[in-house]
Amino acid sequence: MNKKSIVLLSSGLDSVVSLAISKEEYNITLALTFDYGQKAAKREINSAKKITDFYKIDHKVIKLDWLSEISNSALNGRGNIPKINNNNLDNTSITNETAKAVWVPNRNGLFINIAGAIADAQGFSHIIIGANKEEGATFKDNTNEFITAVNLSLKNSTNNNVQVLAPMINFNKTEIVKKGIELNIPFNDIYSCYKDNTKHCGQCESCLRLKRALQANNKYDIIKEIFE
Repeated sequence: MNKKSIVLLSSGLDSVVSLAISKEEYNITLALTFDYGQKAAKREINSAKKITDFYKIDHKVIKLDWLSEISNSALNGRGNIPKINNNNLDNTSITNETAKAVWVPNRNGLFINIAGAIADAQGFSHIIIGANKEEGATFKDNTNEFITAVNLSLKNSTNNNVQVLAPMINFNKTEIVKKGIELNIPFNDIYSCYKDNTKHCGQCESCLRLKRALQANNKYDIIKEIFE
């Protein structure tokens, strides 16, 4: 089968590096960005458009308004985005609680199945996602077990055996930033924040993980550029 792939592109660090590392080998020609009522939707979509322009691939935004109607997540439902102390990023008793606060019901499973339908209909062979080891510690849909399970499902639900690949699945954020530097990704265009700001808030857990990884790679120039 000739490779032609879709990337799920939130515009965050993980999905952008996954796009950059896989674009040529897996012939990524389409990026999907989902608007599921998340607070940062507008900013994510704008950033994703800049990134797809940079990589010269097609970009499609899929609206899922109903998902926010059933969700109690702080991302797209009710409640405030949880704050966490930088010193507690590796404290799983705390991060398990913050993960519950931002959990969107079956989000990754839903996104992958929508992408699977497009792939099945239009002859795409792979779906590239940004799942990674660091987030896999608290989000079970960022694990190898999840990828294995979803691929078994797609094998039985698509005619062309669409497969999901997560090139960052064994990487932590520091390693992902390092890979992004090597691949010369457009760091100024990424958006990993949970909030709808002009720049990253620097306070939510997603921002803290990104900032820590940039600091570990001595990329203080990027921090100054993309954080408030």
